[in-house]
Amino acid sequence: MSIASHLGPWLLGTVKNTTGTTAGTVRNMGATTVAQVSPIAYTDAAGSVADVIPAGALITRIQVITTAAFSSAATITLSIGGTAISTASVITTAGANAVAIAATTGAAALVANVGSTDAIVTYTIGGTALSSGTGVLVIEYIVRNSDGTYNPTAYTA
Repeated sequence: MSIASHLGPWLLGTVKNTTGTTAGTVRNMGATTVAQVSPIAYTDAAGSVADVIPAGALITRIQVITTAAFSSAATITLSIGGTAISTASVITTAGANAVAIAATTGAAALVANVGSTDAIVTYTIGGTALSSGTGVLVIEYIVRNSDGTYNPTAYTA
């Protein structure tokens, strides 16, 4: 299997344009969810770059999958442009660990739309006397246009 690249939102559905008012005649296209995966380790410096998310994207989920247990409870915080978008999520178990989105206005706005230019996501990982631990950071998002839209506002027949 090989990797393919697609630019812009990739829309899926069965009705591209609305031609009526009943199911089957109303546009049902939706943008697909994609993810970026980055390795993390207990030795990573504060403010390490995790990923670059495309302009206009909507972040839907963030998780850390632990591949080697951390020696003690580890915390991870993610930021976009210096604004924390996650709480200091504590990782204490092996496997998939959800990273909670911060319940602040600035964080909510960035998660809903990372902005009109590509967004660099950084992270800080820490804990008391960490001496081991690795994993992968998974950021899932919906690719949209740089203005946050994912479908044309009008079409021509």
